[in-house]
Amino acid sequence: MFGNYLIAFPDLCAIKMKKKNLPTIPFSILELAVVNEGNTPADAFSNSLKLAQRAEQLGYNRFWLSEHHNMISVASSATSVLIGYIAGGTSTMRVGSGGIMLPNHSPLAVAEQFGTLESLYPGRIDLGLGRAPGTDQLTAMALRGDFFNNANEFPQNVLKLHTYFSEENNTAKVRAIPGEGLNIPIWILGSGTGSAHLAALLGLPYAFASHFAPAQFEAAIKIYRQNFRPSKYLQKSYVMACVNMIAADTDVEANKLATSLYQMFIGIVTGIRKRLQPPVNDMNTIWNDYEKELIDQMLAISFIGSPDKIEKEMNQFLDRTHTDEIMVISNIYDQKAKIKSYKLFAEAMKGSILVGS
Repeated sequence: MFGNYLIAFPDLCAIKMKKKNLPTIPFSILELAVVNEGNTPADAFSNSLKLAQRAEQLGYNRFWLSEHHNMISVASSATSVLIGYIAGGTSTMRVGSGGIMLPNHSPLAVAEQFGTLESLYPGRIDLGLGRAPGTDQLTAMALRGDFFNNANEFPQNVLKLHTYFSEENNTAKVRAIPGEGLNIPIWILGSGTGSAHLAALLGLPYAFASHFAPAQFEAAIKIYRQNFRPSKYLQKSYVMACVNMIAADTDVEANKLATSLYQMFIGIVTGIRKRLQPPVNDMNTIWNDYEKELIDQMLAISFIGSPDKIEKEMNQFLDRTHTDEIMVISNIYDQKAKIKSYKLFAEAMKGSILVGS
């Protein structure tokens, strides 16, 4: 869920370099419970749990699941249910939503669901909120029925969630039980600059979907940091960038694995959705020039290759953006190769990086 030509990295060869251990930058996972060709949603859920359990062993900080609807390749539609499944099968890693699409739900229902999750798995639940429907408009209307929560009401509904979670709400006529008085971190998710203003105004952590909407990433995080107001939730701005990552032993192998990702995005561009397809040897037999150009733009912030290549490019990205946390997504067809990709990335993040002297 990325070609790197939209990001101009500095020329590392022009400066003296030295090795230094990577700073304690948390790294996390975004998971969609992707359904492979020939598999079922039940298979996807089982694979997601196995991935989460391995990720916990590898030192990943968070494991977030994203709300999508009416997509044959994505099974994470009942996001809060799946969060409970993953949290119940792990023990230390934070589990949350990346995100809950708030226009699809009443704030009270979200507060109750996440209050339940936090009560079951205390200190481990994150609530990431998005203002898009996570689907097409027809499906969005079917989800909402007579209830239509306009995206323009997103800021007010975020504030309602804070109210439901507060201890001060214990005298209100409408209360979230469970949920009231619980410390459930709320994140604002974004794929454009509008959400950056809101996250800054409310003093909340900000997660950007640069894995499919990279064009405004740098502008958005600049707005967020410049306008951030400290709050009781967060004293200093905090940016998490979600990026595509596919790691393998060699660049050639990683590039082939990435062809499943490219085929997935052809479905997004054309509207012809399929389950995640096996990798192919030559994408030129599948996409045309127009599709390739659009997909290159959407996947511009991607880290695809051997551990050395990913380590070098990740260092350049962090040096350029000063991102506080990295969230990666690996849409890989083969489950063993997918788990290995996350293992190689974790090793790269824990290893040494190049920095200017």
